[in-house]
Amino acid sequence: MDDDLFARTVAGLTAADPHLAELVATHGVPALWLRPTGFPSLVLFILEQQVSLASAAAAYRKVGERIGAMTPSALLASTPEELRLDGVSRQKDRYVRALATAVETGALDLEGLDDLDDAAVRHALMALPGIGRWTADVYLLACLGRSDLWPVGDRALQVAAAETLGLETIPDAAALDELGERWRPHRSTAARLLWHGYLARRGRIESPSDLLA
Repeated sequence: MDDDLFARTVAGLTAADPHLAELVATHGVPALWLRPTGFPSLVLFILEQQVSLASAAAAYRKVGERIGAMTPSALLASTPEELRLDGVSRQKDRYVRALATAVETGALDLEGLDDLDDAAVRHALMALPGIGRWTADVYLLACLGRSDLWPVGDRALQVAAAETLGLETIPDAAALDELGERWRPHRSTAARLLWHGYLARRGRIESPSDLLA
């Protein structure tokens, strides 16, 4: 996925779907949201689980400012007490340490994920504690740039779909999976548009772009 392909995909989706067309007319086309592949992005995704983007960004920034480069070895050198003061919960401390250890020992080859299909990437990532389907899918979407990801467990995406499509109830994962079929094979772009509308309606923004610089 690049800017040109993203623009062409948005044009195709909005031409075919009046709900997405209205969404874009109201809130505009978002910038293509991509994160670099690798360890720092996965750490941030873990911190973003079930909390606001702002609180996750704050914790990530505190950890980064304290340890310098966000590397597996630097993170593993942190004590649980230090991470707790940075805003990292005990549970997420365990998750990011497991990730760091897997990368450090070579049990997880992050660089090699780009050569795998979606299912194989999920299998490799979800073998680690704390990395479920949502984390694997957003890594595929936002870091590896895969074109047809649809993170059905994402609460914001569920709410955004209900708001955009004028649904009376918020769809659960199974219902959202069915709804997403209308945008296949461009569900990643549809998700980006829905997320953008969700954040815009609430006066929020994506995680600051300088976090992973």
